[in-house]
Amino acid sequence: MTALKNLMISVSGVRGIVGDGLTPDVAVKFAQAYGSTFGPGPVVVGRDSRATGDMVKYAIWSGLISVGCDVIDIGIAPTPTTQIATEKHEHVGGIIITASHNPREWNALKLLSPEGLFLSPDAGAQILRRVQNEEYRFAPWDKMGKIIPSTTAIDDHLQAIYRLPILDLEAIRKRRFKIVADCCNGAGGTILPQLFSHLHCEAIFLHPEPTGFFPRSPEPIPEHLTELSEAVVKHNADLGVAVDPDVDRLALVSEKGLPLGEEYTLAMATAFVLSQTPGDVVTNASTTRALDDIAAANNSRVHRTPVGEIHVAMKAAAIKAVMAGEGNGGVMYPPLHLGRDAMVGIALVLQLLARSQAPVSQVHAGLPQYAMVKDKISLPFGVDAKAIVARLDEQHARDEVDRTDGLKLLHANAWVHVRASNTEPIIRVMAEAPSRSEAQKLVDALKKEVQALTP
Repeated sequence: MTALKNLMISVSGVRGIVGDGLTPDVAVKFAQAYGSTFGPGPVVVGRDSRATGDMVKYAIWSGLISVGCDVIDIGIAPTPTTQIATEKHEHVGGIIITASHNPREWNALKLLSPEGLFLSPDAGAQILRRVQNEEYRFAPWDKMGKIIPSTTAIDDHLQAIYRLPILDLEAIRKRRFKIVADCCNGAGGTILPQLFSHLHCEAIFLHPEPTGFFPRSPEPIPEHLTELSEAVVKHNADLGVAVDPDVDRLALVSEKGLPLGEEYTLAMATAFVLSQTPGDVVTNASTTRALDDIAAANNSRVHRTPVGEIHVAMKAAAIKAVMAGEGNGGVMYPPLHLGRDAMVGIALVLQLLARSQAPVSQVHAGLPQYAMVKDKISLPFGVDAKAIVARLDEQHARDEVDRTDGLKLLHANAWVHVRASNTEPIIRVMAEAPSRSEAQKLVDALKKEVQALTP
């Protein structure tokens, strides 16, 4: 049986530090298992710009070809672009090579269903069993797959956004927005210039070259956006936008150079969508309660799921939600596709600003205001983070809690949430309250409890 060490395996795929967990052998085996399950047939493969992307890509290609799958190579492209390409009926699946917001020494395989969604827990478990038991369906020599380059995926993605009925492209174009965009040397540089050009925006780019050598920590949270904030003020821009390396997360900076917090990306997009379209919203257990207030003001309801894009997507599909996403800056607009997408997030926010005729700081101020603090506790590989959270749960058996994902302690006007990460060997601790100081106190107190239980 294959032993898998120093890897994060979850609904978000298989991640690891390249050379210390994620090796060519691991990539080949997961590709073989994936192709043996969904193939034979064409599989879309896209990647972000990480320096290790070629190594992982060629290993995946080899694995897929060996089990009779053709590789549709779309090159460096955003995660949502690969998802949308995978949705085409002739494709049997898709694999995205990206570790998303993880540091640059990480890489990963994100495995998609033929519908362009991330794998369900059951499907992911089936792939893992194949790898562990080395159950592959190798093709004979004359039925091996082949590589088929494709150059249309990014344009197809953008055209699908432009066709959305909720968007008034001419209204956006009339505003002639000036935008500073931080691409973090990721895949954003392959798509954001075309988007802004089509919308007649004046765009100033920071780090647009997709080199994979990230100039900042790739997670687009406020403390990593100092350069962007300064550039917005310097250029007298209307808005700053920051994306992560695979462009499924979006953070906003106001015209005053103040980061709005990635939670408010989804809040702003949701406020606009619900103002135009009646219906319900789906998000995860860690996302701001501002969404609940926005939904209530529009006679809508918020449904919450465990953290993880597939959980949100499956619930959104089941209830036919008009809006969905995650508070990490992940906007999911179901009429386009059930995946987090920074490009559609940008389009919806620009449409909101064009409609309101107000600066982004004023629009943000008009939304329900909460302060959120996000922290984490790093763990060595092999430590059972979920077991630690379970022990913490026992200590709070008499408190009002939400167990949708990990442990969420509920207070009258605040909450604090602790959960094992799906993507890194860490425990996340986050809280939301009317003020940052209140949220910080909740986080500090719970972190002490977690650390007391950590070996």
